[in-house]
Amino acid sequence: MTRVAAIDCGTNSIRLLVADADPATGELVDLDRRMTIVRLGQGVDRTGRLAPEALERTFAACREYATVIKEHGAERLRFVATSASRDAENRDDFVRGVLDILGVEPEVITGDQEAELSFTGATRELIAGDGLARPFLVVDIGGGSTEFVVGDDHVRAARSVDVGCVRMTERHLVTDGVVSDPPTGEQIAAMKADIEAALDLAEETVPLREARTLVGLAGSVTTVSAIDQDLPAYDSAAIHHSRVSHTRVREITDRLLHSTHDERAAVPSMHPGRVDVIAAGALVLLSIMDRTGAPEVVVSEHDILDGIAWSLA
Repeated sequence: MTRVAAIDCGTNSIRLLVADADPATGELVDLDRRMTIVRLGQGVDRTGRLAPEALERTFAACREYATVIKEHGAERLRFVATSASRDAENRDDFVRGVLDILGVEPEVITGDQEAELSFTGATRELIAGDGLARPFLVVDIGGGSTEFVVGDDHVRAARSVDVGCVRMTERHLVTDGVVSDPPTGEQIAAMKADIEAALDLAEETVPLREARTLVGLAGSVTTVSAIDQDLPAYDSAAIHHSRVSHTRVREITDRLLHSTHDERAAVPSMHPGRVDVIAAGALVLLSIMDRTGAPEVVVSEHDILDGIAWSLA
């Protein structure tokens, strides 16, 4: 086995996986898996720059992760940075900070590379034996972008589009710096139209409707699953490979879009950093299911982070 450390830094969160990987058996044994909400993409859609306070939150998490990686003695480390750091004018500040703390440069990957890693992480176990119909459509709903990948054992087509839970919230649900509580009908309609336009773009490249199994990744999807199961707290084991019907996704999305901040915060499985952006993320998921006709979504806790770890093994 090879002991590897993978870091995925997105628009909303930064995550670490330290694992022992055995390519011969396809086994990935978690030693430490953690997530910190840092909102690196705060204001990027509006200003084009990474905010100083967002950079400092991210660097604080990196310092914590550096300690964990050292404690476990990982042999290899890969740091992948996604949507927000692709878009920012001052991304060199981000690169220098990460290099100083962790000793590796963040790889600011393309949307297509992001999609490939997500597909590998999400489907490696499913291909091994759940008997699910192929091809898979893997959707990774992030903070700033959503990746769509169709494939069987390997990727056939992929596309990244600029709709995510943070970007949609900031673009459509914020007035004078405050998130609407709850959103107006006009705000929801504008957000929906933006998502539909992005799905049109995705469909130019990826045959969304050909997929037989929809696999959903990242915090918006896993939170919807937690709400569906009425979990008393976030439980990765209960969420991983759970299935949520189209009907339930619609009910949960409608509930989230018409609830207040306090009502969303009171959901026991809700991470505090997702309270303001979960409604937009759920709407992205629902829109994808409406477009593809998927009767359910298979929820995966294994995603781009696991794909990064496999790339090191």
